[in-house]
Amino acid sequence: MAGIIDTIKLAGVLVLALPAALAGLEFLFVRGETMTGTILLVLAVALVVIQRRLTTPSDVPGLAAKRVADVVTSDAETGSDEDSETATDRRRDGQP
Repeated sequence: MAGIIDTIKLAGVLVLALPAALAGLEFLFVRGETMTGTILLVLAVALVVIQRRLTTPSDVPGLAAKRVADVVTSDAETGSDEDSETATDRRRDGQP
């Protein structure tokens, strides 16, 4: 799930990509200039793809924090499951 910052970044890229895509469609279909239209469409798609895939230096602390949080929550979930299984095994064996 994308956060509000990611949504704002995507909107910023779309502000640049949509006019290029519309101009590319116009050049391609209305004016008949296939090379210019194709280049503009590829450029617009590349802008969006690069923005979604590229990791910038400002993204690194957030990614590191997310990985740490994932490790901590997965360890906590695994640990609580093991504790409950151990208590269940003890009760089955007749131990308190």
